[in-house]
Amino acid sequence: MKQAPEHLVNLIEPIVEGLGYECVGIEYNPHPKHGLLRIYIDSENGILVEDCSKVSHQVSGVMDVEDPIQGNYHLEISSPGEDRPFFKVSQFERYVGSMVSCTLFKPIGGRRKITGLIKKVEGDVITLQEGEQVFEVPFSAMSKARLVPEYLIEKGGRSGK
Repeated sequence: MKQAPEHLVNLIEPIVEGLGYECVGIEYNPHPKHGLLRIYIDSENGILVEDCSKVSHQVSGVMDVEDPIQGNYHLEISSPGEDRPFFKVSQFERYVGSMVSCTLFKPIGGRRKITGLIKKVEGDVITLQEGEQVFEVPFSAMSKARLVPEYLIEKGGRSGK
């Protein structure tokens, strides 16, 4: 999944931020019977169940009034977790020097999946280093990107997502 359509982001982000949380990203997977709208929130103090409930209550109220999604869907509010998903170029900038796992729409350098160190971000191009190889990946070429948790790096493993 990728960032939700712009009209949903423009509707939901101000609600989340107005409650004092960072809106990390919004995923929307439409389906006639069981669609999913997942909102990732964060704060300096971390996220508790009560925070998710508070955001869910506010977002649900606005969604009921505005009705921007046709059909049924499940609303889920979540912390981004240690393997946080990336939705914006600015998130890559914030984590320069960290490991990230990216899935691409089309191969770059013969690869559809790259797990590497974020070396730099210039414009919308993220430079990743995997071993000795360096990849310059346009943000628009990524279908999915997640931070690789420190404990997986220390064990020499990789994110399986």
